[in-house]
Amino acid sequence: MASAASDIQTIRATGIRDKLAAYFELTKPRIAFLLVLTSAAGFYMGSQKGFDAVTFAIAMAAICLLAFGVATLNQYAERSIDPKMERTARRPLPTGRVTRNEALIFGVLQCVIAEIGLFVLVNPLTAYLGLAVIVGYNFVYTPLKTRTSASTAIGAIPGALPPLMGWTAATGDITLVAWSLFLIQFLWQFPHFFAIAWLYREQYKRAGIVMLPVVEPTGRITMRQIVLFTILLVPMSFAPFFFAHSGFIFLVGAILLGLWILFASIKCAIEKTDKAARKLLLVTVVYLPLLFLLMVIDKK
Repeated sequence: MASAASDIQTIRATGIRDKLAAYFELTKPRIAFLLVLTSAAGFYMGSQKGFDAVTFAIAMAAICLLAFGVATLNQYAERSIDPKMERTARRPLPTGRVTRNEALIFGVLQCVIAEIGLFVLVNPLTAYLGLAVIVGYNFVYTPLKTRTSASTAIGAIPGALPPLMGWTAATGDITLVAWSLFLIQFLWQFPHFFAIAWLYREQYKRAGIVMLPVVEPTGRITMRQIVLFTILLVPMSFAPFFFAHSGFIFLVGAILLGLWILFASIKCAIEKTDKAARKLLLVTVVYLPLLFLLMVIDKK
């Protein structure tokens, strides 16, 4: 009897762990980590009159929760699409580890708590930007993914707001420097997401997601845009130096990182292979956090 009771407790504990793991997977933690990192950099860069550790901790927790909620609601909205693609078919909703109602409630609660925290404990402007992320990503970008390839550009707007939210959390206002951080992350998303779109173009096509490589399978326009937006990104990445918010160490690092991502983009455009696209994807994943880290290390 004791053994049977022990087995039941083990099964229950395993079930609880699996459920919690599924909920955690819904939040897309790796993406949230990157967004919080750039938000933290934005907060630090905006803290010209002293660093408020308490506000920083509250703001980062709320922005992290907001990112979790937006990711969860995104998977809820795409629950009928995800089973059609290999890269998303094993997510919690397609596999039935979380029900659609559970995902909806979980996502809404996270967003509501995050917004209340930002509005009450940080400042209204940051909360409004958070609301723009929720609306822009889940109610504009996500529905447009099956309708137009322009969704990538539209989705890049809410995707670039985290460093701006970090800045406003520290300052309560938006300056040219803050907009430059927004533009860096905005432009970065194009080589990043076009590389993903190229790698998974066949899966996107089967799922009915209208990415640029699906509309234009030769890749000519996709690769041209990868290079174009990278060319725009590189000089924009120098902005913190020219606004006198970062020093020469940052500038040198930004130049080297810019040459690296530009080389990977041009190589991808020339070769048009999955290998080159995967290399570019890796470069973009490393590039952004390193750039913001350098920005923080060499802050003036």
